[in-house]
Amino acid sequence: MPPRRVDWTEGVWLNRPVRAEPTPDGGLTVQPGAGSDFWRHTSYGFVHDDGSALLAPLPVGRAVEVDFRLDFTEQFDQAGILVRVDERTWTKAGVEFSDGQPQVGAVVTRELSDWSVAAVPTWAGRLVSVRVSRAGDALTVRARVEGEPWQLVRLAPLAEGVAASAGPFCCSPTRDGLAVRFTAWRQGPADRELHPES
Repeated sequence: MPPRRVDWTEGVWLNRPVRAEPTPDGGLTVQPGAGSDFWRHTSYGFVHDDGSALLAPLPVGRAVEVDFRLDFTEQFDQAGILVRVDERTWTKAGVEFSDGQPQVGAVVTRELSDWSVAAVPTWAGRLVSVRVSRAGDALTVRARVEGEPWQLVRLAPLAEGVAASAGPFCCSPTRDGLAVRFTAWRQGPADRELHPES
């Protein structure tokens, strides 16, 4: 069964953005607050839980996908998918502009945050898709740019018995005025395998 498109009105805002405006083609432009982020302690010593995320339930056996235009160019601008249990248990996955170029990666937080990234300079200005699949006790994170295959970004633990929600998020830790153009939000069945043949 292919993923179904999720209407933006089906989500509930965690930290309502400065603005969220529908686009004529069915997308949603979101401007997060200045200085917003999701992070807990590690290395930097601070706690941020004020990024903007539009969330809907993500039960075991389901997956969520988000598409957005990679138009941002300032340090730590970011967008993708947030999977949230509570303020101490969450995963964010997507693209973050860091050290002068876009980086695909994930932050997994279980009281403390970790961060892994890989540079994707050829993704700049293009349509990016991020997919998080919840199966068993794991989240499988994949990403791709339009016209290219999915690539594995991260495998992270998430207990089967906990309730979680997920959806598009964006943050702007170092500035004001970021506007992320999300073009689609989808939900569907979880991936059956970690390493699919195609």
